[in-house]
Amino acid sequence: MAANSPPLSNRLRWSLFTVLCVAGVFNAMDRPIIAILKPDMMADFGWSDSDFGDLAAVTQFSAAFAFLFTGWLVDRLGVNRSMQVGASAWSIAAMAHGWALTTWQVVAARVGLGMTEAVQTPLTIKTVATLFSPDKRSFAFGFATMLAGAGTIAMPFVIPALALTVGWRGALVAGGIGGFLSLIAWMWLARGIAQLRQRTEEEAVAENISGPDSYGPILANRQTWGIVVAKALSDMTWWFINFWLADYYRKEFGLSTLELAVPLAIAFAGSGLGALLAGWASTRLLERGWSVNRVRKTVMLISALVVAPLPLVLALDSFWPVACMIGVVMAGHQGFSLSLFSTITDVVPNAKVGRVTAFGAFMGNMGGVAISLVAGRVLDAGLGFVPLFVFAASSYLVALAWFQWLLPTIRRPQVEAAMAFD
Repeated sequence: MAANSPPLSNRLRWSLFTVLCVAGVFNAMDRPIIAILKPDMMADFGWSDSDFGDLAAVTQFSAAFAFLFTGWLVDRLGVNRSMQVGASAWSIAAMAHGWALTTWQVVAARVGLGMTEAVQTPLTIKTVATLFSPDKRSFAFGFATMLAGAGTIAMPFVIPALALTVGWRGALVAGGIGGFLSLIAWMWLARGIAQLRQRTEEEAVAENISGPDSYGPILANRQTWGIVVAKALSDMTWWFINFWLADYYRKEFGLSTLELAVPLAIAFAGSGLGALLAGWASTRLLERGWSVNRVRKTVMLISALVVAPLPLVLALDSFWPVACMIGVVMAGHQGFSLSLFSTITDVVPNAKVGRVTAFGAFMGNMGGVAISLVAGRVLDAGLGFVPLFVFAASSYLVALAWFQWLLPTIRRPQVEAAMAFD
């Protein structure tokens, strides 16, 4: 973007970001749909738990593979054009589920959706790095996750109603329509804004990288591997909960699809509130003079400790304490994840943010592939949820230990990229 671009108003900055976050809700809508409506889909196609796990793994692998390219795409096209291309592609892919009549057609639709929705994560992080000053980015991440959580809270109530009216295929088509409506709102707000256009090669060179399309320096960087492996370890738990929490409630407490709405809403309310609290706390601590290293790692440690008691839910006989504890665990995950994403914007020049974020998301999704394959087979083998919950409880502490080893000190670059901050 041009260095002499006028600063954006705070209202326009947040309006743009809110529309992007709403688009992200529709982008991610497919995951809770297939989790909530799993019995309907299994009845239609005759799937087992392993089959459902394989379908989840196919989606995750497709997204993971696409992340190897979407980060480059976002860095290459810039924020505005990436939003236009990405939202159009994932909305079309979601709507394609409406014509899926066989298992292989469902698989094809899931592959298309997994590959196209992979634009959202690097696009969101790139947008935060473009629109917000460094000390405000944690709160922006928290706001984005809170808004996504609010959308996810509504889904256990909205999705069964949609399914009763138009079926599970129609519910996914509705997500695609919502994506297109979000894109229209974005294009209206973003018209003529130079800060959202493609960054030039001269600016990339000024940030001391080898060129706007190079992945070599990213893969050779110790900090990159500290971030992305920690992302993979922690995201295994996130994807496990996203795909299998509804199934856990069904098997352990005998809940119907309609009865899942409240406990799933509690879980995702915890997710959104945890992100907002972690983002707010990070911003306040930075404003009070804490170093970025101290802030990020303190939030990550507290978040990891919040998740650690997860296996205790297996010893609880009462449903409501379990639902509340899962909500706390989801809050812990989002605090940890927010700090990882914030670290990317702390240590990575803006011209490389999309690619580093996408590579981290690739590793996180590969973790999701692994846990989806393992979970289905563990459950089919009759081992229950105990080994899965024990792994989930320890994954964040292991991720933090790895992160500390490769990033013993987080430091921001001395010279921030030229941006039009207020």
